[in-house]
Amino acid sequence: MKKLLLIALGMAMIMASLSYAAEEPAKAPAATAAPATPVAGSEVIAVGVTVTELTNVVNGWSVKKKVLGKPVYNDKKEKVGKVDDIIIAPDKVVSYAIIGAGGFLGIDKHDVAIPIKQFKEVDGKFILPGATKDAIKKMPPFKYAK
Repeated sequence: MKKLLLIALGMAMIMASLSYAAEEPAKAPAATAAPATPVAGSEVIAVGVTVTELTNVVNGWSVKKKVLGKPVYNDKKEKVGKVDDIIIAPDKVVSYAIIGAGGFLGIDKHDVAIPIKQFKEVDGKFILPGATKDAIKKMPPFKYAK
């Protein structure tokens, strides 16, 4: 659960910084940032991360490597699905995991959205207490907005 919370916090920080950068007017690059190349018709904007930020990135936790595609088990150690996606709500909080259940080679697959707070992380495995494959298949399917 701690790792899920760290992921949520990290994703929220990333989204908040992206939102902040989009709202703030362009500023001169920081002394530690690499020189930026101006785009035709625009001001100079610093792109990338500082050495300190890069250290934090390297030592951070990767959602792609540690969460996506990982199996989800119930409290009886039965596999009930796998993590296909993480949804960040408009308030920039990681709020749902998209769990793929059932299907074979993508045929008859059933994706559902489950609140992050319902998951537990035990010994590096994602646990969804009380879940069964049948219960997940009976949930309303998750469909991405177009």
